[in-house]
Amino acid sequence: MHSKVNSVPKGFRTVTPVLTVAGAVSAIEFYSFVFDAEERTRITGQDGLSVAHSELKIGNSVILVCDENPVFGIHAPTTLGASPVIVHLYFDDVDSVWERAIEAGATILVPLADTYWGERYGKFIDPYGHVWSLGKRVEDLSADEIASRAAALTAPAALETVDAFGASDELLAETIADVPVEEATTEAA
Repeated sequence: MHSKVNSVPKGFRTVTPVLTVAGAVSAIEFYSFVFDAEERTRITGQDGLSVAHSELKIGNSVILVCDENPVFGIHAPTTLGASPVIVHLYFDDVDSVWERAIEAGATILVPLADTYWGERYGKFIDPYGHVWSLGKRVEDLSADEIASRAAALTAPAALETVDAFGASDELLAETIADVPVEEATTEAA
């Protein structure tokens, strides 16, 4: 009799990001230093040097890291010129993690700051081309409270636009609702 096999391996979550990099050994060291990642598994490629598969545990989650392999169409963001993906992490001591990231060579995209949605939040790109956002919940806010704070942040800029084009209050409300979170955060910083 066969026992039932769990469809999600032990220690994994339903979603597991796989980060392809140029220089996986160095990237693993970066993630271990910055995020206190624990490397659980490493399988090297046929060359004995490249990383074909590595499992890193960060907090209660796992990410996979591997070297790029252009022969199979697997490219790092540095090869492609950008990454369209952001990996978001929560930490109790987000400031310390942020400081380690910057110390280790990360480039700031959005400075770490308290936000209108009740988090301490920042975003950076690591030396391997991956974009990370870090957060820590500092306030429990309702959706209405968040919307009100967002409107207060964006209203002056939206009002200038509305006044210039003579738009209605209804258009103003739509404009404020459509302001991306990143734009509002950048203006507030």
